[in-house]
Amino acid sequence: MKKTLLVASILGAVSTMASTSAMAVEGLSANAAVTSNYYWRGQTQTDDGAAVSGGIDYADESGFYAGTWLSNVVYGGGAAELDLYFGYSGEMEGIAYDVGYIYFNYPRKSAIPAGQSTALDFGEIYASVSFDAVTLGVAVLANAEDSGYDFGDSIYVSADYSLEVAEGLEAAFHIGSYSGDFLGDDYVDLGASISKDGFTFGVVDTTLDGSDLGFYVSYAVDFDL
Repeated sequence: MKKTLLVASILGAVSTMASTSAMAVEGLSANAAVTSNYYWRGQTQTDDGAAVSGGIDYADESGFYAGTWLSNVVYGGGAAELDLYFGYSGEMEGIAYDVGYIYFNYPRKSAIPAGQSTALDFGEIYASVSFDAVTLGVAVLANAEDSGYDFGDSIYVSADYSLEVAEGLEAAFHIGSYSGDFLGDDYVDLGASISKDGFTFGVVDTTLDGSDLGFYVSYAVDFDL
């Protein structure tokens, strides 16, 4: 999901390259986005600043998929977040399911001053089921770097609902609940958004003390490789 003119030119160039590609790899796709604020589970990852992100995904007809995603962040002392993930998805009797593993990596940990926690990388096992316009999901901490930081246990459960309110205009609603030691306090996050033609306007909030209502505007594009 900055520097708006620069990003717009980058996205335009990427789209042009994708549309003029002489050869495509079946199942391989890419995505790019810009957002005024990168929120993850209701909390800003960019200190309320903008973010540019992009990723590459491979999806096989069998249901297996794998991918990577990169974004700038102001989190954990690093300047970038690199996610690596793989999983399996399918559908059975009208119910779609998805199960996989994701690793959150913060490559520029060396920039953190000596004496501070330098290994905030962690992985989660996730699963979700979707029926009609509802998606229910759960993510459980699977592993974490041993850096003296108390990751403990953590579980995040969520529910999402989306609907088309007009042709090409989609509204989405989200509620999530975090419990565990990783983020310090148990909390609930709420979100609502409206999207059209790749543009999204959203609002988020959490039950954390001192949390303020947050807003963001983003633009995303997907294309085959």
